Amino acid sequence: MIKIVCVGKVKDQNLSCLINDYIKKINKYHKIEVVEVKDEPITQDEKIVLEKEANRVLEKINNDEYVILLDLHGKTIDSVSLSNKIDKLFISYPKITFVIGGSLGLADSLRKRANEAIKLSDLTFLHQMTRLILVEQIYRSFKILNHETYHK
Repeated sequence: MIKIVCVGKVKDQNLSCLINDYIKKINKYHKIEVVEVKDEPITQDEKIVLEKEANRVLEKINNDEYVILLDLHGKTIDSVSLSNKIDKLFISYPKITFVIGGSLGLADSLRKRANEAIKLSDLTFLHQMTRLILVEQIYRSFKILNHETYHK
């Protein structure tokens, strides 16, 4: 199973429709679950906000999950490498969990729990856009693994 844990909700209906479309496409290959946790209003110290959001995320992760953070400081990965990673991880782990932080990023407690961190691009995206890009890349990974054509 693939799980995506996200801080915050997607507020844009158009983005939400696109994300849901990719989730339906992924479900033809593999079970996927998206878990949203509440984002914290930035009315207090940023470290406190990050820790509160991290605690909410960590509550949604079990010990047997392989956790991949989407992080600007993570390792760059291409689509073929991501598909190979997903394929190999399913041999040892029942669940691969991707984590998308909130607007302030990720707390150190999440970095400590993660098995690795990747970045989708050197560009910075809204975390809502990151969700769309991630589900598209997961779908692309299954197309690659199944030797099916998909537009480039």
